[in-house]
Amino acid sequence: MDKEFENINIAARPWTKNRLPRRILAIRLQAMGDLAASLPYLQDLRNSLPSTAKLDLLTREEIDDLPKNISLFDKVFSIGGGRDFKKQLISTFFLLPKLLIQRYDAVIDLQNNNISGIVRKVVSPRAWSAFDRFSPVPGGERYRLTIEAAGLGNNKAANKISLKFPEWGETILKNNGWGQQNELIVLNPAAAFPTRNWDIHNYGAFANLWLHEFPQTQFLVMGTSFISSKADFLKQQLREKLINLIGKTTPSQAFAILQKVKLVLSEDSGLMHMAWGSGIPTLGLFGSTRTDQVRPLGEHTFFLDSSDLPCGGCMQEVCQFGDVHCLTRYSPEFVFHCALSLIKKLQGTEKITVFR
Repeated sequence: MDKEFENINIAARPWTKNRLPRRILAIRLQAMGDLAASLPYLQDLRNSLPSTAKLDLLTREEIDDLPKNISLFDKVFSIGGGRDFKKQLISTFFLLPKLLIQRYDAVIDLQNNNISGIVRKVVSPRAWSAFDRFSPVPGGERYRLTIEAAGLGNNKAANKISLKFPEWGETILKNNGWGQQNELIVLNPAAAFPTRNWDIHNYGAFANLWLHEFPQTQFLVMGTSFISSKADFLKQQLREKLINLIGKTTPSQAFAILQKVKLVLSEDSGLMHMAWGSGIPTLGLFGSTRTDQVRPLGEHTFFLDSSDLPCGGCMQEVCQFGDVHCLTRYSPEFVFHCALSLIKKLQGTEKITVFR
């Protein structure tokens, strides 16, 4: 194991038989970004299993659209109850008979909370493993190690995840003004708290810098009404150069659209995890987020964070300096340089060098 990731505690009872399990249940209950980040590792597990083996998923109804519309799982079971624990618990008890009938050989618990623990114990598989929720190790690495701890072989991120309806992406884009001769860049100012937000004016300035260099580009904003005012601002700035899909896509449709883009510039959000999990070049802006636990992994990613600051990774909603200290220092010109370097690195023409 890499020394960087050796401080990790995964409880497990590994599979010991010579053959691989015939039926496996993976559990990931929340949230959309965390579920999306686990998919490349579950896809690699799927790729290693014989065609006769079954891989199912237990998740929550709020986020089951994406797993139900990819070709990774044989069955997707969903727990209702929203975010109310008591209602989730009731929904789980009603679901348990359906899970027991499956007679799972192994359970990979990528959630490791009270509900997933109940499921794991009641299902009583021959082999199981439980995600380490607290170690200061990237989530992707913890997913990988949790799968390996179950005794199911070596694991890595497999970024090619097949959609059941791959045509969704192109159809939605064409219907909303995409000129197919144009490359697509996603702008995603969607982090939950002010301390994780890069100023919206910076996104507009970044887009104009990109257009000066690459005029055959259109920008794309998608997600929920949570960022509708930011999308409206960018539309005013970029006009026909921006495709506004706020409120027009399901998570699985957004996932299909991401397969068509050249680059994603994103704050810490579910869409960012969907992008890097798909192997899409992704530049993350993390602000107050603890990147030791959630940073994207892989050669196709780069991120700017606060880990070099004394206050770094504070996880506070309001900046103690009153100016989102960790993100205001990053100018549009600087972020443009990082994005361009990432693209050139992936094309094999440049290494990323960052001067703070």
